[in-house]
Amino acid sequence: MALFRSPTRAVAAALCCAALLLAGCGPAGDRATGQGRPGDPVVRQLLERRADAVLDRDEKAYLADVTPARRAAERQVFHNLEELPLASWSYRLVSTEGTDPATVRVQLRYRLGGYDSAPVTTDESLLLRADGAGHWRVAGDGDPGGLLWEQGALHVVRGSHSLVLGTGDRAVLAGYATDADQAVPQVRRAWGGKGWTGRVVLEVPSSLRRMGQLLDAPAQTYADVAAVTTGEAGGSGTAPAGRVIVNPEAFAGLSAFGRQVVLTHETTHVATRAATTSRTPLWLSEGFADWVAYRDSGRPAASLAPELRRDVIASGPPGHLPADAGFAPGAPGQAQAYEGAWLACRLIADTWGADRLVALYRSGADPHGTLGIGEDALTARWRAYVKGELG
Repeated sequence: MALFRSPTRAVAAALCCAALLLAGCGPAGDRATGQGRPGDPVVRQLLERRADAVLDRDEKAYLADVTPARRAAERQVFHNLEELPLASWSYRLVSTEGTDPATVRVQLRYRLGGYDSAPVTTDESLLLRADGAGHWRVAGDGDPGGLLWEQGALHVVRGSHSLVLGTGDRAVLAGYATDADQAVPQVRRAWGGKGWTGRVVLEVPSSLRRMGQLLDAPAQTYADVAAVTTGEAGGSGTAPAGRVIVNPEAFAGLSAFGRQVVLTHETTHVATRAATTSRTPLWLSEGFADWVAYRDSGRPAASLAPELRRDVIASGPPGHLPADAGFAPGAPGQAQAYEGAWLACRLIADTWGADRLVALYRSGADPHGTLGIGEDALTARWRAYVKGELG
């Protein structure tokens, strides 16, 4: 399952931008403006100082602009950020609202070296308070727990092709890295190396509730979802690597085969990010991800598409390829939509070859130009294929 957002809400953290502070510069530098809220120059300089502190691993500088009451929480955040292979970290000020405390809304951009081909972008907000001397300091987070490194002590496990970030047991996180390391070569073999780094980043919160905070959505929306992929989609070739966000509660109930399928599916979404556009139907993006995940399983269609098989036996194959709405969490017939999408991609690979299936995806889902038939003819072939495999 993929969640494409711009900017993505899946990952981010403390603060930043790019640097400049004139020490002891007086009111224009780091004092309140006297108008009830900090002026933009004051806020920008505060963000710049904290950005420098993150990149320089300078805890003292990082905590200098934090209120005493907030210091313990920010110290943990700083130690968590020290664990990350940060290649860049910057902020753009969006707005400042309110008086004391003032809410500062910013856009965070950061890149993990070796994993992100371009910076990940996310929205963030901070609460600022003025102290007795008129200096504005960070007093809180406008979205507490919305970033993984704000959810407790962070552990980082590096695999051969993966980076796993989590707040739980390190040994459990190592298991995720092992599964992800098996998924990446499968995806590379199917998709190739164009448009992604050949690595995947997993975020593993401690609970479903914490997952909901990361996704800025009601947790129960994802109660039956083992993992989702977030990130920016678009054919520019500069889309960053997505983040695979794991639901530890659902994931724990999967078999070894199920775990491998989930992580291969989600890693496929990461790999195809740059080629996924608004023209890409979900039957192709979700079906392709399942095709990659099931490709070497050796399991028959009837065992991998039980819900659709039951419908086909009862009333025949569906009349059309799965619509986008059918893939939404909790949608009626969601399982049938995924199973039908997988069989559509399997049909294309079986009939025209795996390379043509990849070409169809990269072309923006143009069956006439890629397969030599129109969508109606493809649908008719798919219906016959579904009946033959499941009827």
